[in-house]
Amino acid sequence: MEVSPTWSILESPALQRLGQFVREQQGAWQSGPPNFEQFEQALHEQVMALERELLAAELARYDVVAEQIEVAGVKHHPVWEDTETYLTAAGEVRVKRHLYRPAGHNAKSICPLELRVGVVDGYWTPRAARQGVFVMAQMTSGDAAALFAELGAMTPSRSSLDRLPRELSSHWEAQRETWEVALRAQETVPEAAASVAFSLDGVMVAMKAKAAARVAKQAEAGKHASGPAGRQEAGCGTVSLYEAQGERLQTIRYGRMPESKKVTLQAQLQGEIEAMYALRPDLRRVHLADGAETNWERLAEIEAALGLPPEGQVKIVDFYHACDHLKNGCDAIWGESTPRSQAEFLRLKTLLQEKDGGADRIIRTFKHHAGRARGNRQKRIQDELTYFRNQWPRAVYYPSVADWQFSQSGNYGTPSAARSWASVTPSRAAAAARSGGGGPSASRSCCSVTPSCAAAAARSGPCPVPCPPGGG
Repeated sequence: MEVSPTWSILESPALQRLGQFVREQQGAWQSGPPNFEQFEQALHEQVMALERELLAAELARYDVVAEQIEVAGVKHHPVWEDTETYLTAAGEVRVKRHLYRPAGHNAKSICPLELRVGVVDGYWTPRAARQGVFVMAQMTSGDAAALFAELGAMTPSRSSLDRLPRELSSHWEAQRETWEVALRAQETVPEAAASVAFSLDGVMVAMKAKAAARVAKQAEAGKHASGPAGRQEAGCGTVSLYEAQGERLQTIRYGRMPESKKVTLQAQLQGEIEAMYALRPDLRRVHLADGAETNWERLAEIEAALGLPPEGQVKIVDFYHACDHLKNGCDAIWGESTPRSQAEFLRLKTLLQEKDGGADRIIRTFKHHAGRARGNRQKRIQDELTYFRNQWPRAVYYPSVADWQFSQSGNYGTPSAARSWASVTPSRAAAAARSGGGGPSASRSCCSVTPSCAAAAARSGPCPVPCPPGGG
């Protein structure tokens, strides 16, 4: 068995071009200061070319040339030698590699180079995959492709970026519980943390591949859809730590594609809370959710399953959702987005946030106008009045009653933040649902943890190919 021969950097054409570029740049100053932006861009391209050359040479060393290799007790024989393109963090490189196959006409070939390196989806090197999936957790594939193009290193296509989280997700899900336990074992709780807020929510995402079938099924049964045709509710949740003065210290986000009763998401949040309380049982617990009673019930089930005492528990309805209902009520009373409606909305919103009994003021206002309205206008006002009556015990944001940190601007919108992974990138969420039949499209920090296990996830275990003497 042998690997590719060593390679001298002194023979590098890219290094020679870089040296020539630097010499030419120094000479350009003789006719005056050159354009720095152009120099910065050109230098970056030269350095990336050198990095790709070095990476390609190193990748080639992971190739295995032998008459026979043994993997998991099965003998494999060489069947093909060709050149393949791989995406590194510096861009695409082409490397010669060998393929091996066990006996049998239908046996699948393996590539020792890819297994030893940890290549993801037959294309991404581990670091490239880590960067790709991290960016995909923050934005759509189109925006991600544009970002990488602007950065000027690797430039994956939109379709490659779309496939990456799905590929990792299938391997991650197979060992998700084990890996999540291992990740939680590495977590710490900042000493400054005084409270932990955990939330549960849902957001409707497009399920394009199933839309036509769903519409046809509803038409046959003569039923109306429970939601928009071709959409299902994905689950999302957060666990956030706050210090005593209201500054958010950290947030762990979870997202799951549509699943009955959000069972897996609930188990993930429960595991996270349990791990934090094992380290800091003194943390005050804050439940955050919208008006859906099922979400509050699931948060209560987490508390009950962990055997946590009722003391030190606060329940607060998400301020964003409360303001959304407040706005709807004001529009029903004073007209859609009229100056009067906008002024009353801001007045009542301030009362809700900063004054004791703010929710009571809203209820009295809506009750008064509901009694004077008629028809659909009355129904709209009554619906929002019912919402605030139901949420009255949780719609408390005044500092003397609730925790200071959840009455201040921006810190009470945790469930809304949890929704961002799907609401900002519904196409990615739907794509994952189409490929996985309702599997996860994001899990734990929107896949931002997954890249650390990218190579392991891709090959689902340690590399089965033995390393030759002196190899990597």
